[in-house]
Amino acid sequence: MSNSVFGIEQSVLGQPWRWRGGRERAAELASRAGLDDIVAQLFLARGASFDDLERLRSPTIRDWLPDPSIFRDMGVAAERIAAAVRSGEPVVVFGDYDVDGATSAALLIRFLRACGADATYYIPDRLMEGYGPSGEALERLAGQGKTLAITVDCGTQAFEALERACAAGLDVVVVDHHKASTALPACVAVVNPNRMDEEEGAAYGHLAAVGMAFMLAVAVNRLLRDTGWFAGRPEPKLMELLDLVALGTVADVVSLTGLNRAFVAQGLKVMAARRNIGMAALFDVAKLERSPQAGDLGFMIGPRINAGGRVGRSDLGVRLLTSEDPEEARVIAAELDFLNGERRALETSITEAAVAASVGQGDSPVAVIAGQGWHPGVIGIVASRIKDRLNKPAVIIAVDADGVGKGSGRSLPGVDLGGAVLAAKDLGLLVAGGGHAMAAGLTVDADKVAAFTEFLNDRLGADVTRAQEGAALTLDAALAPGGVCVELAEALDGAGPYGAGWPQPRVAAGPVTVVKCDVVGTGHVRVILSGADGSRVKAVAFRHADTALGAALANARGRRMYVAGRIKRDDWGAKPSAELHLDDAAWAD
Repeated sequence: MSNSVFGIEQSVLGQPWRWRGGRERAAELASRAGLDDIVAQLFLARGASFDDLERLRSPTIRDWLPDPSIFRDMGVAAERIAAAVRSGEPVVVFGDYDVDGATSAALLIRFLRACGADATYYIPDRLMEGYGPSGEALERLAGQGKTLAITVDCGTQAFEALERACAAGLDVVVVDHHKASTALPACVAVVNPNRMDEEEGAAYGHLAAVGMAFMLAVAVNRLLRDTGWFAGRPEPKLMELLDLVALGTVADVVSLTGLNRAFVAQGLKVMAARRNIGMAALFDVAKLERSPQAGDLGFMIGPRINAGGRVGRSDLGVRLLTSEDPEEARVIAAELDFLNGERRALETSITEAAVAASVGQGDSPVAVIAGQGWHPGVIGIVASRIKDRLNKPAVIIAVDADGVGKGSGRSLPGVDLGGAVLAAKDLGLLVAGGGHAMAAGLTVDADKVAAFTEFLNDRLGADVTRAQEGAALTLDAALAPGGVCVELAEALDGAGPYGAGWPQPRVAAGPVTVVKCDVVGTGHVRVILSGADGSRVKAVAFRHADTALGAALANARGRRMYVAGRIKRDDWGAKPSAELHLDDAAWAD
């Protein structure tokens, strides 16, 4: 069986179309499993084993959650935190300003308060303090009489800061998921599946920090239960915290496989009940009235939480997600919604400038683009846009008036950007830096940007070439135009939730001709497609007005073409319909 879809070897975006892996055996295994053929095919094509099909179809925490004690330092961390709960010792959760950091902090605060603990938070200001714990901030907490801090989504690389905390008498537990060096900082415990000395727990290196925070809560809860702490008080309902785990997991773009899949599937159910007052307020400002889906967390809810840290006050997200006051939650949610609009405007402006600057990048394997005065709060989003546009890793650096650059990078599958950033820091090319394979953050002196760029290109060049040469548009089904329908959209949804590592199904349809084409919104191409049988399909190519795909759609002039994208249910009309969100197209003749 050919692996080429519709025989396409070069689309208008210059890529071949290929069947996602496992197609040959999908029908056989689906029959053996007794599952619907298309759902089983989707599971198997995403690397699932036959034995896991049933628990993937209905992923539960019971089926996927490991014993927290498999992680190094988990026992030590749980003992120290449980001791603080029992003694009434105040606990400060030191978070990060992005969604993963905000949800991790909110989860532990809500859990600890439910245990009867005195739990507060500290979120550093993105512009004034930067990423992660600083020695000054930790010393200030110690000076206020605090004796225990838990860092979430940060801390693994904070060597100097944690040394100062230790000297000041502040115990620190690190809960993180970013890449670790061989050495670990001086603290009570480092709970991180990506420690270099991690063994069994390394299998969970794909968890977001909020997933690790949930694992810590499970460990502390079990310890308190075993020592009789809940004999006279209600035990926290850990499953009700899964809405926070789902939000942080999706927004941090970690792989939705294994345990993460269960976290998101179950967390979406908790979200639908709207028990978290702050999250419900976010749903209201986003005008999300139906039950939330995984895509909503990444495109509607997550960006609003992020907006506080990017262009507003860093603590707004945690304040909202820990609020028990509906009026307070409404006010904060409205402020985040406003800030998100400002964030979008900044993102558009800087993306346009970065695109213009990228012209001078030539054939370099990695795009490193620096700009004077760019807002550092949106450079991660811009890096993602440039990475998608150029099909290569991108690092965007905002240089301030003092000549210090704050950078954020996004990578391609198979290209370890986080490891390269750590190596550059070890060589003295960076002031600070860290991350994971697909994303990284850094601080660099402006006069070292060129040397850093050269280092990245030398180190990652071969990996980028392999990633690009092996790139193809992968598809799950090929349809006649009339097959794009609501019923298929609903069937495909049955294999969700979808996200990083568990991609949303993509289908090819055709041949079609373009009946109508126009540009709407911020560079989106909207088309009406017609099949030979007279069937009509609505389609949108988001942000493709100035790409080869947008040009092909606008200039089809009656030529037949195949289109590829994701089928989405559209509920705006009098009755549900289906539309295609296009990723590519190819000429049929």
